Amino acid sequence: MNAGVGETKKQKKGKGRQKASNRTRSIYSCVVSSSAHESSPSPDEVSIVEKVKRENEDMAGRYVFKMFCGERIIGLVTYYDNETSKFKIVYEDCNNDLIDKEILLRTLAPPTLVDWMFDSHRIPRLLCILQQKVLDDEEQEGRLGFVFIENDGVDEHMIWLIELKNLFSRHLPHVPKEYIVRRVLDLNHKSVMVIRRNQDVVGGITYRPFLSQGFVEIAFCAVMANELIKGCGTRLMNHLKQHARDMEGVTHLLTCADSNVVDYFLKQGFTKEITLEKDRWQGYIKVYDGGILMGCELHPKLPYSYTTTMTSHQRQAIIERIREASNSENIVYPGIDFQKGEAGIPSCPIKVEDIPGLKEAGWTPDQYGHSRFKTENDSADTASNQESITAFMRSLLKQIYDHPDAWPFKEPVDSDNAPGYYDVIKDPMDLKMITTRVESEQYYITLEMFLADMKRMFANARTYNMHHTVYYKCANRLESFFSGIFQSGLQDNKFQQN
Repeated sequence: MNAGVGETKKQKKGKGRQKASNRTRSIYSCVVSSSAHESSPSPDEVSIVEKVKRENEDMAGRYVFKMFCGERIIGLVTYYDNETSKFKIVYEDCNNDLIDKEILLRTLAPPTLVDWMFDSHRIPRLLCILQQKVLDDEEQEGRLGFVFIENDGVDEHMIWLIELKNLFSRHLPHVPKEYIVRRVLDLNHKSVMVIRRNQDVVGGITYRPFLSQGFVEIAFCAVMANELIKGCGTRLMNHLKQHARDMEGVTHLLTCADSNVVDYFLKQGFTKEITLEKDRWQGYIKVYDGGILMGCELHPKLPYSYTTTMTSHQRQAIIERIREASNSENIVYPGIDFQKGEAGIPSCPIKVEDIPGLKEAGWTPDQYGHSRFKTENDSADTASNQESITAFMRSLLKQIYDHPDAWPFKEPVDSDNAPGYYDVIKDPMDLKMITTRVESEQYYITLEMFLADMKRMFANARTYNMHHTVYYKCANRLESFFSGIFQSGLQDNKFQQN
């Protein structure tokens, strides 16, 4: 059998997203203008509004990102507010935001980015927990359902099976359609489906239980991309595990996976080492050329259908026990009177050693302005080191200003020429602000701070502008030029990089 996790067509970028936003706005304007001339909206208008409302609500659980200080901050769409037509976003730094659909479509994290962040364990635990809570709420409200059906002749079940067959055909184009039909409608096979609003099949698994042998063979598995990145793929597999163990009475899941979906099954607890005795599965499941046999042993007591909720409660219980066992007191020191002037420069310089609680935390004067970039004469006083850093930054800025691709970055972005720029870019940066900070001789106490602002300026340009625009290309070329002169400047100015 073949098993594969398919994805829908990649989300349209650039003009496609703008067109989608424009279509949404045009739908609303059509409804509003029509209702102004009629006493009540027509059924078609009501259905359009309801469809848009559902699409907005189904955005919950999607990941978004924003750029802050040159770093990508990941966030999660938690719900859609119908009254304000805004989406609530919770970011990994615990900050909340309300944005409209146009901004949301520009900041949605593509599936490839989400997959990479999951694989590299960069998705914050807070957002993972919130995403599972979104799915829990959708299940409780009936907007998301997981149903187990088979070819029993019930009309509704047959419709869903046909929709599931079509889903498999789209996402598994290398598998003959006739083969998919035979397996999905076979009386020995069963299916578990992800149903949106009791209408649309957005994912599913077709499997065959071998009860006498104690295992289930997964034949096909596919989930739409926009549901997969919301965690529906994992939840679908967990429901199958729970059902297979409790209702079918089996102990193992087996599948012959295509090479491009091995990673998905590994994430779901499958391994290439089959722990089930060979004589129990050999002759019942066929290993195809190019396929990889994988298996998952089901734990007899693990509650698969709410594993995430259980681990969250366990983690909270452990934290509370640690607090109870800890004898240390949490001392909160008073804050400092810190006023910022132009370009974020302190109005009144503050000595680091005067920050309340810093010395008590173990800080020592030699840690001031710690940087991995050191001058050869590292024993020199702080003032002379700061002069060397400032002179180096000035020379870099002069070369940047003279570069032909620097023109978009010399002044702050004009929001009249770039609509919605400051809604997308929360931490803007430009060469004028960087120059002001350098000339203050107070802001950049390390080269890392200067380097971070430069990177943020380039990253902002790529975040707001599409890859085919002149601004995006200027950012790439200017950043490449800056990287070259920065590295050569380190050697010319005798900086040592630790």
